[in-house]
Amino acid sequence: MSKQPTYFLHFIILLALLLACFIINICLGSVSISFFDTLKVLFGSAAEDSSSSYIIWQYRLPKAITAILVGGGLSLSGLLMQTLFRNPLAGPYVLGISSGASLGAAIVIMGSSIFSGVFAISTFNDITLAVASSIGSFFVLSLVLIVASKIKDTMALLIIGLMFGSITAAVVSVLSYFTKAEKLQQYIFWSFGSLGNLSWSQILIIAICTVVGILLSIISIKPLNAFLLGENYAKSLGIQLKKSRYTIIIATGLLAGCITAFAGLIAFVGLAVPHITRQIFHTTEHKIQIPAVLCCGSILMLICDTIAQLPGSVSVLPINAITSILGAPVVIWLLVRKRKMIF
Repeated sequence: MSKQPTYFLHFIILLALLLACFIINICLGSVSISFFDTLKVLFGSAAEDSSSSYIIWQYRLPKAITAILVGGGLSLSGLLMQTLFRNPLAGPYVLGISSGASLGAAIVIMGSSIFSGVFAISTFNDITLAVASSIGSFFVLSLVLIVASKIKDTMALLIIGLMFGSITAAVVSVLSYFTKAEKLQQYIFWSFGSLGNLSWSQILIIAICTVVGILLSIISIKPLNAFLLGENYAKSLGIQLKKSRYTIIIATGLLAGCITAFAGLIAFVGLAVPHITRQIFHTTEHKIQIPAVLCCGSILMLICDTIAQLPGSVSVLPINAITSILGAPVVIWLLVRKRKMIF
């Protein structure tokens, strides 16, 4: 009971930091918009510069909201996988879901130049790419669920997920070898990850999948806490292992699959943020960890996106690179400072 006020204070600080990062992310970019103009536009008033309203509503606000959804969703899916497999190196992509999305994207981008007339798509755009990636991730998720119904060992499921990832990665490599240079470059740019160029309808889809993933995680709090002590202990508490495992896998698949389909491959966040929150909150209780990773993941992604924008410049760095460059030293510093890893 004595720790609750500390957790409450932590969450107040995180929410304040999240709000600050959100506003700063909207203010900064190739065109600098003042703090007060940003607040005016967000609250429905007209800014002094008419172009500011257009930039905020059409470009920066959608991207900032996407950053929150992507950061929170990947962080939560990473927490679920680390708990399910009791492995601190597990991340949201260990089940091969991201590789399935990559395969769908690779077939759309590179397949037309290899199998002309078979995989050729006349109207190629971001929506087509997102649909193909979603189908790829859903296909791999379906295979994982089928396998999960046949085996009882969770670690075997982890290995099988990694094998699915290896198979799809191999197919992508074969496509890359035979494709034309411009198509290969287009696929590489997709793999860098991007938070921009998403419509409000696409953001709504990500939001719905994220909310469903969060709800599935919330109803799985008791099984998640039990899984930390082993499956035998969870079974002794009356936890239905197969049902709980399905729920966790579906939640991870919705979060990681949808985000990868629309935003591309974004590394590190899902792996690192759960460790950051454990070091900050000093607990493995998922009632605390779930909202904590959602806040910390959103903050980290907003900070990385702000840096990637290179404020004052028209250039934009790959978000995938920034997340690792910025996040890895933070995790190293926390572990060195705390001298041990909480798991």
